[in-house]
Amino acid sequence: MSERIEDIAVKMVAGGKGLLAADESTATNKKRFDTISLVSTEESRRDYREMLFRSEDAMKKYISGVILYEETLFQKAANGTPFVDVIRAADSIPGIKVDIGAKPLAGFPGETITEGLDGLADRLAKYYEAGARFAKWRGVIAISDTLPTYGAVKANAHALARYAALCQQAKIVPIVEPEVLMDGEPGTQDLDRSEEVTRWTLQIVFQELAEARIKLEGMILKPSMVIDGKKARKASVEQVAERTVKVLKETVPSAVPGIAFLSGGQSTEEATAHLSAINSGYDLPWQVTFSYGRALQDSALKAWGGKPENVAAGQRAFAHRAEMNYLAAKGSWTKDREQAA
Repeated sequence: MSERIEDIAVKMVAGGKGLLAADESTATNKKRFDTISLVSTEESRRDYREMLFRSEDAMKKYISGVILYEETLFQKAANGTPFVDVIRAADSIPGIKVDIGAKPLAGFPGETITEGLDGLADRLAKYYEAGARFAKWRGVIAISDTLPTYGAVKANAHALARYAALCQQAKIVPIVEPEVLMDGEPGTQDLDRSEEVTRWTLQIVFQELAEARIKLEGMILKPSMVIDGKKARKASVEQVAERTVKVLKETVPSAVPGIAFLSGGQSTEEATAHLSAINSGYDLPWQVTFSYGRALQDSALKAWGGKPENVAAGQRAFAHRAEMNYLAAKGSWTKDREQAA
C-alpha cells in the first residue's frame, strides 16, 4: 500500500467502497450492548468487532477502511492476530478516532468544543507505528433558532484544522468531521435552517483548513447531510439530495478527493436512500460514499446478540447493509434491491 496520504485518501473512497465507523467509546459501546442485554467487557467488545472484521464478503467487497477506537487498534483477535492485520488482510485500511469528545464550551451555553489536541502529535506517531493510516476528529455543531454561534463554529473549525495539520505531518490522512446535529426541535430545524447552518459551518471549516495549510488532496470530508431535524422529518429523499449537493458544491473544493457522509440522526434505510439519491442524480467532482456506524452495525448487532452461535447471522446482516450502501455509493440502490437481497 502506498504511504502517500494523497493515494491513501483516494483509496478510502474509491469504487463505491466506504468506511466502517467502529470507533464507539467504551461508554457508547455499553449503551449498544445494553440493547441486546450483553455486558460490555474487553472480551465481549473484542468478540463483537471480530465478528465484523472477519465478515470476508463485506470487508473485501464493500469496506475500504475501518475507524477504530484506541482499545481496538491495539487489540488482538481471539486467535492472537492483531486486528490491524485482520483488517489489512481484507485489503482495508485501519484508521483511528483521535479526539477525546465534545465538552461544554466556556461562555457559550448549549455549545461544545471537541478536545484532544494536547499531546496529539505523540499519539499520532504511536498510532502510525501501530498501523493506522487515517484518523477522525468530530466537531459537534448544535442547532436551534439561536444556535450555532459564530464563536462556537469558529472554535470547532480551528480545532479541526489543527488536528488535520498534525495528521498530515504524521503521514496520516485526516477525516474532517463537522457534524451539524439533527435533533433541533420542531420549528427550529426545517430544511432551510439545516441548509443555512451546514453551508455556514463548511465555509468556516474550509477557511480554517486553508489558513492551516492543509493539503486538500490528502484529506476526506465527513459531513452531515442537509436534512430537517429528526423530530420534525418532512423532507423527501429527493429534497435532501438536492439541498445537500447544492451546499457541497458551494463550499467544498474539488481538490478534496472524497466525501464520506455520517449517518447520525437517520434510520438505517434513510441513510442508504439519501446517499443513493445524491450519487444517482448529480454530476459530482468528488467520490461520495459512506462512513457509517449504526447504519452499518445495528442489524448485525441484533442478529449476533452476543452469542457465538449467531456469528454467521451477524456477518450476513453486516454484509447486507454494507452491500446496500456500496450500491448507494454507486447511485444504484433501490427499495426493490433492498427487499430482494
